[in-house]
Amino acid sequence: MIGGFILANLTKLTDTYELNNGTKIPIVGFGTWQTPDGEVAEKSVEEAIEAGYRHIDTAFAYQNEKSVGKGIKDSGVARDQLWVTSKLTGKDHGYENTKKAIDTSLSNLGLDYLDLFLIHWPNPVAFRDSWQEANAGTWRAMEEAQKAGKLRAIGVSNFRPKHLDALLKDATVTPQVNQIFLNPSDLQPEVVKYNEAHHILSEAYSPLGTGKIFGVSELKDLSDKYHKTVAQVVLRWSLQHGFLPLPKSVHQDRIVENTKLFDFEISDADMKTIDGLRGVAGLATDPDTITW
Repeated sequence: MIGGFILANLTKLTDTYELNNGTKIPIVGFGTWQTPDGEVAEKSVEEAIEAGYRHIDTAFAYQNEKSVGKGIKDSGVARDQLWVTSKLTGKDHGYENTKKAIDTSLSNLGLDYLDLFLIHWPNPVAFRDSWQEANAGTWRAMEEAQKAGKLRAIGVSNFRPKHLDALLKDATVTPQVNQIFLNPSDLQPEVVKYNEAHHILSEAYSPLGTGKIFGVSELKDLSDKYHKTVAQVVLRWSLQHGFLPLPKSVHQDRIVENTKLFDFEISDADMKTIDGLRGVAGLATDPDTITW
């Protein structure tokens, strides 16, 4: 267990981790990055909820918030039974911009509150020369929105320790979540260790390595051994590390497949084998060199 959140007595998709502010978040989320706006996003979100997901992850930058919101509404599941996350795009950093952006995402999604709102990237191009100051203003606006009940939990994405150190200089609330590129190809041990030390949950986006892990021979062998798909093995691996994976798909069979993670356990030896696959599906993007 690396992530600081223990996989114990977790037997279903709707089980939860407890965040550092006491809120409880479902242990597997449904990701919507690269999911096309419109009918595809609406249908996949609705199908995910039908399959048992109660945690939906989107972002303003994904350009599908409205469709995700429609899928949530059309699912017929009560709002208080769902966990919905969105994220602040780079151009909207700073106090006033962030306040407006929170309201925009709420409007797009058709919701009165978000369960989690994240700073998507710590050092976007628009604020490359003043990212610390911009993030401080953003965080103050997010803390205020949390107190006002617009956001149940607040956090960050793609933050490395230096970005978190800078944020915590002025913060009165420690981030509840750091959502990062996290899969067998890149365990980001320095970031995960920092998260763990500060009781920040490590959420895993691209937990399947943007699909590249499916060709890895070691994972195919483990798939055969456990009589599970490669995706199921890797998602189970993520849970056994105490991470929160966010698999995504627009195919109903795979959406369902990715929920079936609770009837097997990966041995310690096989966990170490998977841990040793660094680089097989790429590495995390350096947040200080992004071009957006």
